[in-house]
Amino acid sequence: MDFDERAYRTLVVSSSEKFNDSLSSLLTGAHCEPVTYAESAAAARRYILEKQFDFVIINAPLPDETGTKLAIDVSGEKNTVCLVFVRADMHGEIRARLTPHGVFILPKPTSAPAVSHGLDFLASARERLRNLEKKSVSIEEKMEEIRLVNRAKWLLIENLKMTEPDAHRYIEKQAMDRCVPKRDVSIEIINTYK
Repeated sequence: MDFDERAYRTLVVSSSEKFNDSLSSLLTGAHCEPVTYAESAAAARRYILEKQFDFVIINAPLPDETGTKLAIDVSGEKNTVCLVFVRADMHGEIRARLTPHGVFILPKPTSAPAVSHGLDFLASARERLRNLEKKSVSIEEKMEEIRLVNRAKWLLIENLKMTEPDAHRYIEKQAMDRCVPKRDVSIEIINTYK
């Protein structure tokens, strides 16, 4: 999917209708669709349990907490990035508390261009997380292949009395000769000797 076609599932946590109305047109322009609104941290936590969001935007303070604990909890999710709007006089203190957790902070009141830039930062961070997810899956798949090959080698050593280097060469040669991954050869060996 092309970056410009990507849509970001967004949760806005705010008890202010004025804030929500001001933000809604900017979210549409930043491909933040669908947008879910929660009026409190408790409601936001319920939504987060039900579905996964790319962006969580918090208008602090919230009726049931300041919003910083929610932001920290959200930033712990591996696929979600968070932006918190705080009063300008609290910006420094909140920034010091949330920045180590990877949370973006904007002071309010703010301008539409500043919010647009903030949404661009969220998109950039989310894409970086998406790339890290792909690498993580790739590493996990490679480790699974190594485990299968090792298991197959030990079965060859045990059942055919091969040495470890011979068993390894056998698996590699079978894979090359048949143009299949070592994983497939290993699974066949495991199925044969289990």
